[in-house]
Amino acid sequence: MKTALNTREPRIICPTLKILQQMILLSPMIGQALVPYYRQLLPMFNLFRGMNSNIGDAIDYNQRSRINVGELIMETLEVMEQFGGPDAFINIKYMIPTYESCGP
Repeated sequence: MKTALNTREPRIICPTLKILQQMILLSPMIGQALVPYYRQLLPMFNLFRGMNSNIGDAIDYNQRSRINVGELIMETLEVMEQFGGPDAFINIKYMIPTYESCGP
């Protein structure tokens, strides 16, 4: 997974993020088990976090296929925070200082 994220290719990163989300949603224990590995996974998240498509007032037809890297990273971070247990937010915030919690 780390190797796929380190390719820096959006066509590889997007499916990897979708797989990571599905793994975490499949079993909450997977989310907690990944927390110690956030330091290996999250640097690429921080790099591509702001990579959103600026299309102005046009229609984003790629929204259905979910290939916007910036949005996928935010979704994945939220899933990681929700299912990662009590230490997830602290670890995410350490690696991505501008991240804000999705919870109350």
